[in-house]
Amino acid sequence: MYIVCLDMEGVLVPEIWIAFANAAGIPELKRTTRDEPDYDKLMKFRLKILKEHGLGLKEVQDVIATIDPLPGAKEFLDELRSLTQVVILSDTFEQFAAPLMKKLGYPTLFCNTLEVAENGEITDFHMRVAKSKLATVKALQSIGFETIASGDSYNDLDMIYASKAGFLFKSTEKIKADNPGLQTFEEFDELLAAIKAELKR
Repeated sequence: MYIVCLDMEGVLVPEIWIAFANAAGIPELKRTTRDEPDYDKLMKFRLKILKEHGLGLKEVQDVIATIDPLPGAKEFLDELRSLTQVVILSDTFEQFAAPLMKKLGYPTLFCNTLEVAENGEITDFHMRVAKSKLATVKALQSIGFETIASGDSYNDLDMIYASKAGFLFKSTEKIKADNPGLQTFEEFDELLAAIKAELKR
């Protein structure tokens, strides 16, 4: 049996932090996992910037409410889910993801959680498990699934390489150049065709 594991931001929806950086006028927050491989370092930096600007969960959620999935993402996901099981593995947080999951038709999402003070300040973050994407793929494999994985960033590479098949999607030129053995795609129909081919093997 197969299960497809997909990243969320940059693959199915725009990058939340880039959208928020643009809306808030804080260019430092445009830094994502495409730029910074160390997610713990990245999130601590983000929370520090939010605190400095007096911004909290509500301000971020207000921007997220305006974000729509990437063109064709829901249709891609709908067709893929008609063929096989799909899990979205994301380093985002429950408090951010809910409206995006609604727009994508409520696919299964494994993510993390934020610690939020009564005044709305995001004070900390809690990862579900260390190296959550790789850990989840290995756990699925341990109960009899073959995994196919796709993502765009540094934090997706472990799950891609650990899977029976893995693809980069809408990734950066540097990540593609650093991983020449991986097939890379820019369009949903290309990725869907590649996954379909694997499902038939």
